[in-house]
Amino acid sequence: MTSFGVIYIYIYTHIYICSSSSIVLYLISNMAIRLMRRSSRTIAHLLNQSVASASSSSSSSSSSFPCSNTSLLSFCRFITTTVAENQLDLHHATQHHNHNQELDFPGGKVTFTCQLKFIQHSPEKRIPCYRLLDDNGQQIEDTHFHPVSEELAVKMYTNMVTLQTMDTILYEAQRQGRISFYLTTFGEEAINIASAAALTPDDIVLAQYREPGVLLWRGFTLQEFANQCFSNKHDYGKGRQMPIHYGSASHNYFTISSPIGTQLPQAVGVAYSLKMDKKEACAVAYFGDGCTSEGDFHAGLNFAAVTESPVIFLCRNNGWAISTKTSEQFRSDGVVVKGQAYGIRSIRVDGNDALAVYNAIRAARQIAITEQTPVLVEALTYRVGHHSTSDDSTKYRSVDEIQHWKMARDPVGRFRKWIQMNGWWTENDEAEIRSNVKKQVMQAIQIAEKTEKPALAELFTNVYDVPPLNLREQEKKLRDTVQRYPQDYPTDIPV
Repeated sequence: MTSFGVIYIYIYTHIYICSSSSIVLYLISNMAIRLMRRSSRTIAHLLNQSVASASSSSSSSSSSFPCSNTSLLSFCRFITTTVAENQLDLHHATQHHNHNQELDFPGGKVTFTCQLKFIQHSPEKRIPCYRLLDDNGQQIEDTHFHPVSEELAVKMYTNMVTLQTMDTILYEAQRQGRISFYLTTFGEEAINIASAAALTPDDIVLAQYREPGVLLWRGFTLQEFANQCFSNKHDYGKGRQMPIHYGSASHNYFTISSPIGTQLPQAVGVAYSLKMDKKEACAVAYFGDGCTSEGDFHAGLNFAAVTESPVIFLCRNNGWAISTKTSEQFRSDGVVVKGQAYGIRSIRVDGNDALAVYNAIRAARQIAITEQTPVLVEALTYRVGHHSTSDDSTKYRSVDEIQHWKMARDPVGRFRKWIQMNGWWTENDEAEIRSNVKKQVMQAIQIAEKTEKPALAELFTNVYDVPPLNLREQEKKLRDTVQRYPQDYPTDIPV
């Protein structure tokens, strides 16, 4: 029974009990019913006037009236309060009704609200970073992850050492003038090798220029790396690419290109083709934090989300886009939150923890393939080396900062401690692997350096099936110029 019904019964009962004032109470009851929908303030005023009139008109017979003026006033207050409460309930019900209303908008229903509230520009706390090993290589307590066998762990570590050694020697070769350019992966070895270990050979990689370790893991030999850097005739790019722009169709590794970010939309296209062909594989796009300031990053993520393509976006957030630090690039909480804005599942991982990177990429791959959806992974790491041989990073960051990350948070030494604690690695193993890899890299360089360069004709091949007239004319002019000025052209290039 509603509160209105209770009031009516209460009033109606008093009409019979309070017979000497039945006319007054009758008027009050009818007045209350008529004024239920008015404001509580108006009802209180009218009822107080009625009570005063009733008190004066029935003063002679008050002894026969069982309801005193005080009780009648209390009753009036009860009516007033009840009406106000019902009006408030009605207001709340209306508000609740409006709040629950939805707009059937393209993309999903949107609820309404009466509150003027803006989304926070950034969360109070930063997104946490997934890790499994501390800086000393100790496994963190109560961690659960996909187990890594001794064979896999040792292979991961030896590849990290190989990559580190190759970078050291080829960087020195550039400083000696033997190659024109080089770029190292110092400090980022874990991202390279651990992510590659979590993928399969069928997954297609579109790297930037700091992921040679992925190609190394897939079987690209040290000799093939050296051939590319020295641009000899065995280079798959036939000398038409600058050093470190590796590529290998047989290893599902797209050739590197210098422009930043171009590989992201391309990776989505590759992933969508895998989806159409119902392949159990995904595409993986590697890029740095500087790339997230490019338009291709945003186009690629939105493209992937809308097409629901199985692609992993793996960002190496190493703190510096050449000489521009991340705080000067964006005000968001790094890169991971940008995935959420595009409706992409995202995670932040410690990029210097090889075990964490392996598990994160393994899980990301599973999600991408089984759910046919993109995943964004932000790996927090640090570029210990210079951006390239054309850069001196001490001009824009302190030596102390570099040394801290090189010594205290080295991903290679960290993973080594973990496999040693497991009894899978010894000091003798360490000395042997470093000595052997150094010899192999030096030998590969010597062979690559002595190998003949690609023929001049290779400048005009692999673009058209039948070279058009303008290209044939350009080739003829070039040959004529070389013959006219032979002293200005290298003698080791066959004409």
